[in-house]
Amino acid sequence: SKVAFDGTHLSGDAPSKETFFHLAMYEERKDDRSIVHLHSTHSVAVSCLEGVDEDDVLPPITAYYVMRIGKLPLVPYFRPGDKALAVAVRKYAREHHAMLLANHGPIVSAKALDAAVYSAEELEETAKLYLLLDGHAYRPLNTEQIADLHQAFPT
Repeated sequence: SKVAFDGTHLSGDAPSKETFFHLAMYEERKDDRSIVHLHSTHSVAVSCLEGVDEDDVLPPITAYYVMRIGKLPLVPYFRPGDKALAVAVRKYAREHHAMLLANHGPIVSAKALDAAVYSAEELEETAKLYLLLDGHAYRPLNTEQIADLHQAFPT
């Protein structure tokens, strides 16, 4: 479907009940022209876990996750269609191009569609790794390694 930025349906199928939070993301991230929102298995599973760091849900397991996602906040749960979700997404979108909606799934924005897709794929693969590593000792990237990535590959 095609909708105007005020939410008015312009053409095509009826808009999704989630259109409003996509619009909120676009409004906050003016340079981003693409949004990918999924209900992908591993990301949704992580979004349902108790005890995660709500400011940064997934640890920095791989360099590509750090470069494509960075910090991943957890947006509180809202039922599908609840307009309050747009308010919450707007708040997080001011600082983050990617977020995880609690008990729902990821939303990622970027300047181009391919970049948003690659970021969403990286997020899903990192969620999968996180779940696979549960109960095992593993080495996330440390502060110095993350700083080196940001210096070598500024965003």
